Amino acid sequence: MKKNWSAAFQIAAVYVGTVVGAGFATGREIVEFFSRFGFIGFLGILLSGYLLIVLGSKLMRIAARINAVSYQEFNVHLFGKWAGRGINIIMLFMLLGVSAVMLAGAGAVFEEQLGLSKNLGIYITIFLSFIVMLIGTKGLFAVNSFVVPIMVCFSLMLMSLSIKQSDFVNHLLYVPQTEDSWKSILAPFSYTALNLALAQAVLVPIANEIKDDWTIKWGGILGGAALTLILISSHFTLIMLPNVELYEIPMAIIMKQIAPFFYWIFVLVIYGEIFTSVIGNVFGLDRQLKQFVQVPTMITISAIFIVSYMISLIDYSKLLSNLYPLFGYISLIFFILLWRKPLNDKENKL
Repeated sequence: MKKNWSAAFQIAAVYVGTVVGAGFATGREIVEFFSRFGFIGFLGILLSGYLLIVLGSKLMRIAARINAVSYQEFNVHLFGKWAGRGINIIMLFMLLGVSAVMLAGAGAVFEEQLGLSKNLGIYITIFLSFIVMLIGTKGLFAVNSFVVPIMVCFSLMLMSLSIKQSDFVNHLLYVPQTEDSWKSILAPFSYTALNLALAQAVLVPIANEIKDDWTIKWGGILGGAALTLILISSHFTLIMLPNVELYEIPMAIIMKQIAPFFYWIFVLVIYGEIFTSVIGNVFGLDRQLKQFVQVPTMITISAIFIVSYMISLIDYSKLLSNLYPLFGYISLIFFILLWRKPLNDKENKL
């Protein structure tokens, strides 16, 4: 059998692009799950990286073997017919919550980085989203293939500048005292569970299209390894920022301090990542709602944006620090069943 490394790298790129969303790009998600716990957070990243490699690959391989064309079918296979449908409904609310977090993130970029109104940022994002949906999304999703590599390069550059600082080792080994330090134990599992549960909307159909087990396996391994590298590089950078939890978009603050000549490009890249995340989530929600109600797309999209806007009025950091861990804990059921599900399961698709 000919080994198709090119296709494996393409799957890896899709995997990385799917997980590296707006929360990842701003650094706020990494702070919430890992960096605020210091060295314990670094150990959590290593464990999470291992899980992203093993379970990301396993998720796609199972999806290909049962010929699942959507994450709804995959969840039915994983949970059973009735429980699977219930999980799909929960996924709908999770996607809605994530969409609200993304809108709040767009507002945070305008408020914290540009000195403009948060609402202005949210209104512009919603307006641009409607235009893209009317024109078409092919060009938009192609943006990720441009934005993600630039963001990764910036992350690696910031890491290289951070580790050269004389007190880097002290910051790396420091373990701060936090009231909720117990969360550091659950963080690697809830973080992996959250990202895999949300990423399955993209990974399942991709696996079904490729089908070749070797290609899917190595695509998952390479993608998970790349995500681990990005997590480590971002963590090494974030731990150097004093009071990192106080900032809505800590990565931009660090870029402004360490490499100000790249600052505006980096802010644009972060906004681009947020924008593509908003569009992806809204389209995913629209497709899912179509299973329950048959109404024109513009009506469902308008309803999604209205609800998301109302939730996004809460501060971005507060939304992310409350909703993402909550969704992570909910997704632990998905995580456990995926871990326990054998690759050679012969049962028929339900």
